[in-house]
Amino acid sequence: MGGTSGGTTGGTAGEGGARWLTVAAVLASFFWMLGAAPLFDVDEGAFSQATLEMFQRGDFLSTYLNGEPRYDKPILVYWLQAACVTLLGPTEWAFRLPSALCATAWAWLTYLFVRRHYGIERALFAAALLATSLGVYIIGRAATADALLNLLLAAAMFGAWLHLSSGERKWLYASHAAIGLGVLAKGPIAILIPFAVTLAFCLLRRVIRTWARAVFDWRALLLLLAIAAPWTIVILVKEGRGFIDGFILKHNVGRFTGPVSGHTGSLLYYLPVLLILSLPFTALLVPVARRIGTVWRDDLQLYLLLWFAFVFVFFSLSGTKLPHYLLYGYTGLAILMAVHGADIKAVFWPMLPVLIFFLLLLGLPYAVHYLLGRIPDAFYREALGAALERFDTFYFAFFAILCALVIFAMLERATTLPRKFAVFGLASVAALSTLVVPAAGFALQSAIKEAALLAREHHLEPVMWRLNAPSFSVYRGAPTPSRDPRPGDVIVTKASRLGELPPGLAYDLLYSKRGIVLARIRA
Repeated sequence: MGGTSGGTTGGTAGEGGARWLTVAAVLASFFWMLGAAPLFDVDEGAFSQATLEMFQRGDFLSTYLNGEPRYDKPILVYWLQAACVTLLGPTEWAFRLPSALCATAWAWLTYLFVRRHYGIERALFAAALLATSLGVYIIGRAATADALLNLLLAAAMFGAWLHLSSGERKWLYASHAAIGLGVLAKGPIAILIPFAVTLAFCLLRRVIRTWARAVFDWRALLLLLAIAAPWTIVILVKEGRGFIDGFILKHNVGRFTGPVSGHTGSLLYYLPVLLILSLPFTALLVPVARRIGTVWRDDLQLYLLLWFAFVFVFFSLSGTKLPHYLLYGYTGLAILMAVHGADIKAVFWPMLPVLIFFLLLLGLPYAVHYLLGRIPDAFYREALGAALERFDTFYFAFFAILCALVIFAMLERATTLPRKFAVFGLASVAALSTLVVPAAGFALQSAIKEAALLAREHHLEPVMWRLNAPSFSVYRGAPTPSRDPRPGDVIVTKASRLGELPPGLAYDLLYSKRGIVLARIRA
């Protein structure tokens, strides 16, 4: 078994420029203005508060959220966040830094793997494409476990291929080690994807014994267990039935058998998701689809395709559907997009999704204004109104210039398509980090942060009522229980909820901005 090789490895001036462009794209995607926006609820707030409560409880084995056990994810990402908080303090930057570092390593591993099989030019293109795709950009900056899991899945899948194609045992051990760490990052999905994809590949190539020898190698399995088992055993003994019900049954088995937290969708859910997550490089799906016969006949390309296809089909059949699940197989598809996209001679049509993406961002303020009078929820109306305050003349001028540059690039033929994609990928993530994400953070989260800091300054002990905003506890520096209000309580809630207070409960407002209130219930 072996993959197709190609590309050049020379050190030309053009290659040097491509190197720096790729480095700039990766760093911009994951680090530029990383801490500019407040933590987003629910996920960033929940992960960050659970990390803080490990310090507050003096317990770095179990995770709690606002005083209640949190069994959503295993421990590894919390340990990484705790290390960053120890070094940098409880800041947005510290909570997001593990994801940024993991996403950078993810792009780096992809570069190394593609360079080994397809040459340096396609490797640079693959790394830039992966790092600046919209879906990867989002999770690479989020204080969650997904960038960590994707790094470990990529390491496991790359190691598995290198073992299958070369027979070298060091790659088998590396793959199983990455799987063990993946179990500590997200659970059984880190085992399922590598084992299922390699099984499908070996069945198609009729080398099932090779798969069995690799998967059930006792030394490799012992390494996997040595990494994943100790914490799992300790937490099972410590938490008992609660961990089994919460983590294994609800957040693993339950997510496949039915929707969790209302996250559901049709069998076709991931088709539009793929088109969005792969922006601004969506056009590169076309050459992969056109050359599916070539992909099928080449061992490595088939392996990469099966990686994506398994994830796509598995989560399409899952009861719980979330957009970022598709990213668990996106690395394989991104490599195929880079390998086949690098050969495209046409310029105009491949750049169309780039132009559409920037036109959508240019028109975003108009879309917000349109929705403002049509959304019934008062909180989101206030949030949209706050977002409109951040769309100034510079915003329109910036995206108008980008659109004009894309149109020029669609007509200009001297620059290669991979170089154009890398430039506009860099421009897209820089624009999102500078103009869009801070506006969204201001609209959705700044009031939560301000209210929490006010409560902290005045030593208030609020309760959260009909609001799920764990970032409030992060900024307040203490868990915030959720329950019905009582006379004398200070509550944090949406302004629109105040009318739902039981009759006879009067209140005084302590804070009210952008749909969020702190209110003291009169005794």
